[in-house]
Amino acid sequence: MRFRAKIVDGACLNHFTRISNMIAKLAKTCTLRISPDKLNFILCDKLANGGVSMWCELEQENFFNEFQMEGVSAENNEIYLELTSENLSRALKTAQNARALKIKLTNKHFPCLTVSVEMLSMSSSSRIVTHDIPIKVIPRKLWKDLQEPVVPDPDVSIYLPVLKTMKSVVEKMKNISNHLVIEANLDGELNLKIETELVCVTTHFKDLGNPPLASESTHQDRNMEHMAEVHIDIRKLLQFLAGQQVNPTKALCNIVNNKMVHFDLLHEDVSLQYFIPALS
Repeated sequence: MRFRAKIVDGACLNHFTRISNMIAKLAKTCTLRISPDKLNFILCDKLANGGVSMWCELEQENFFNEFQMEGVSAENNEIYLELTSENLSRALKTAQNARALKIKLTNKHFPCLTVSVEMLSMSSSSRIVTHDIPIKVIPRKLWKDLQEPVVPDPDVSIYLPVLKTMKSVVEKMKNISNHLVIEANLDGELNLKIETELVCVTTHFKDLGNPPLASESTHQDRNMEHMAEVHIDIRKLLQFLAGQQVNPTKALCNIVNNKMVHFDLLHEDVSLQYFIPALS
């Protein structure tokens, strides 16, 4: 297996750093999947994270000036690595205003993702800062557990309000309860609701809009005002909202009634899917 990539464009480097910071806030450890045309950051740590899963996808050509990789085999031309997200984020923080960034797969007594940052210098000589990030190579037999999650047909799909506004609301609600109900309908209404023995608090968002449904016929008889709802751990929602480092051009919330909520964010050349299961 081989992997080597280079970024020299400053805007691409800053964008890649922001994505790395976002991943570090969403997942303590994650899987990095490297394929010829894409990079994916994956979290499917079902038991440890209560079923939360994440799938972040980047088109490599939108970030890297050079990109070379050889996977496990010609038929399985992919590489799966497990790493501590914060280690990558910390390494990339030194790359602000750098001249270039190189990432490659190395073996220094143990497998590493080596990040080399070429720093700008007042003199003609350049200074290179190198970070060796320990990784674990994931064997082929475990890849089947790290595929893109299948999204079940939602009962309601709705555009999200401004994520910063939503985050400030959820932060206040967290002080009252550990649980939260998200409910939405096909009339552009979304509610965030907490209920305790002492108090019931609901925040209403209206006129958010609903995307066109994949199969209109199955929903023709639906009551547009009927609410689909899911009861979730408020800390998992706040972790998702607090992790956002890029302003998405499209932000969707898909609710599978009493089963899960699926967030789908798109920002130019990056897509993020985040799944939070319902509380049993």
